[in-house]
Amino acid sequence: MAASPRRWAIRESQRGGPTGELSVRANSHAIMFLDTIHGTIDRRVLLNYRVDPVALGRFLPPPFQPKLYAGHGVGGVCMIRFKELRPRFVPGWLGLRSENAAHRIAVQWEQDGEQREGVFIPRRDTNSWFNKTLGGRLFPGIFQRSRFEALESDSSISLRILRADGDTEIAFVGRVAEHLPPSSIFPSLEAAAGFFSLGATGYSATHSEGHYHGMELYSLNWTVSPLAIDEARSCFFDDRQRFPPGSVELDCALLMRGIEHEWRSRPDLYLSSTATSLTTRRERSTTNVPELGAAPNGGPPRSLGIRESLERPPSVMR
Repeated sequence: MAASPRRWAIRESQRGGPTGELSVRANSHAIMFLDTIHGTIDRRVLLNYRVDPVALGRFLPPPFQPKLYAGHGVGGVCMIRFKELRPRFVPGWLGLRSENAAHRIAVQWEQDGEQREGVFIPRRDTNSWFNKTLGGRLFPGIFQRSRFEALESDSSISLRILRADGDTEIAFVGRVAEHLPPSSIFPSLEAAAGFFSLGATGYSATHSEGHYHGMELYSLNWTVSPLAIDEARSCFFDDRQRFPPGSVELDCALLMRGIEHEWRSRPDLYLSSTATSLTTRRERSTTNVPELGAAPNGGPPRSLGIRESLERPPSVMR
């Protein structure tokens, strides 16, 4: 019989500003819609990597900087299944169900004179037509449509995410465990859960350079269990042009199930006129750029594209 998994429950409080701090923008209806959405996280897997900060810094758009833990940058993939997503006062049976994944990098940045922290999201995948069609329009976040294959039991999880071209974007197989692996940079499950609870606010690029959409996953009383990793592949973190050999290593995986949550919009951020910080005030015009993951001239989508400059190998980036 498998060992009883060790769990750690925390109550996550909202971070990053008061509830009323909302940006005013042309698509302000997205804020009103998003702030009323709630549902249940049926399953959430956080697959985490420890990354050389220099290699990670080459990839991040300024002024985002890696947030370090024990001298390492931290990145990973959040693989999450939602159910009963709906506006308030709508019965659960009318809610939406979808599989989603987000590549995440723990970051910090200066915003209007204050230090903030959260995650930068270079790519989102979904099996939902709703998310793909309305993401970036009705609510923040631009999604790539992908196919999700999941096999799960109480003690194990197998997930595979296939891109539109049929290639594997992410593959993960894991088993519920009692402890984090000894090689993890986190000394305890409590330390890992505390670190990742600060990444509830995520920002991602839009179609305009220097303009970022934000959203917050607000969870209450979520319970975390460690996962032993049997298989883990990511097109992003396994890319040796982006991350040279030795610059990225698997660290740990965490599991959450049955979590009540809400999606809350965060203020849009813009690159400041000095290009050294971010601001909620639009100080300068932005430049249209291709959709995330889109290739120029109408070609097939790239894996994990943010902007053209971020698709280049590290040797030719800044």
